[in-house]
This record gives sequence, C-alpha cells and structure tokens, in this order.
Amino acid sequence: MDNSSSRCSIGRILNGMMIFWTLFIGVGALVGALMMWIDPSGKMWMMDPLLDILRAKLSWFEVFFQNFVPSGFVLLAVNGITQYIAAWLLFRKHRLAAPATLVCGIILMIWISLEWYIFGFYAICNVYFTFGLLETLTALWVILRQRSQRTTRN
Repeated sequence: MDNSSSRCSIGRILNGMMIFWTLFIGVGALVGALMMWIDPSGKMWMMDPLLDILRAKLSWFEVFFQNFVPSGFVLLAVNGITQYIAAWLLFRKHRLAAPATLVCGIILMIWISLEWYIFGFYAICNVYFTFGLLETLTALWVILRQRSQRTTRN
C-alpha cells in the first residue's frame, strides 16, 4: 500500500469516527430530551432529586426548574441540534465539518463540567465527558492532518 492510499484510508476512518460521535451524541441528547418530556417530574427515571439540586444551586433560574421540560429543550438545542448540524456537514464533506465537530465536542465537555459543578460526579457524566473528549480529539486530529496536507502541497 502506498503512502497516499494509506492517508486516504486514515482520512476515511477519522471521518467515520466523527460521524459516529456526532450521531451517537446527538441521539443521546434526543433520547435524554424525550425522557424529560415524557416524564417532566423525573420520577419515572429516578431523576426527581436532581430538580431540587438544580433549584438550590441555580436559584436565580428557579422558574425554569419546576420540571424537566425546559431542560429537555436546552439539552436538545445545545447537544442535539449542534451535533446533527455537524453530522450534516460531515456527510456533505463541507470544509467546516471538522471544526464544527470540534466545537460540538468542546460544548459537550463544558456541559458536563457544569453538570459536575451542579450535581457532582456521576458515572454517566464521566462517560459523556469522555465521549466529548474523544470527539474533540478526533476532530482536532482531522484539522491538523488537513493543515499538514495543505502545507505539504504548497
């Protein structure tokens, strides 16, 4: 296998990884939002104690934490729609696909950092932070490869 075909297959693998992360995290955000809308009290999912924590830590936002409906919309907007836009850019092979994926990974890590501040460390938060980190690192790898290829061509 020559060097150019090996570069091409690495590029395809990295692109596939970015598509996986954007869709996987986007679906997770959609499922999380649906859970919050199906049972706004959080009792069905044993999340109801989290509402009290949210009200206590973010008392200036108390009006939004009467139930999980607003949180579901924010989750979908911040971590769902952004991931789907990045996936769409990836499928279109748009030049901003990797930077958009990088931003999505950073957004997810910031989101989880806020959850750690509010709720403390939970296994699911740690897992999703790792997903955001892997998404960010994959996109960063793609961006650096693209820059390296541009400078080699010039």
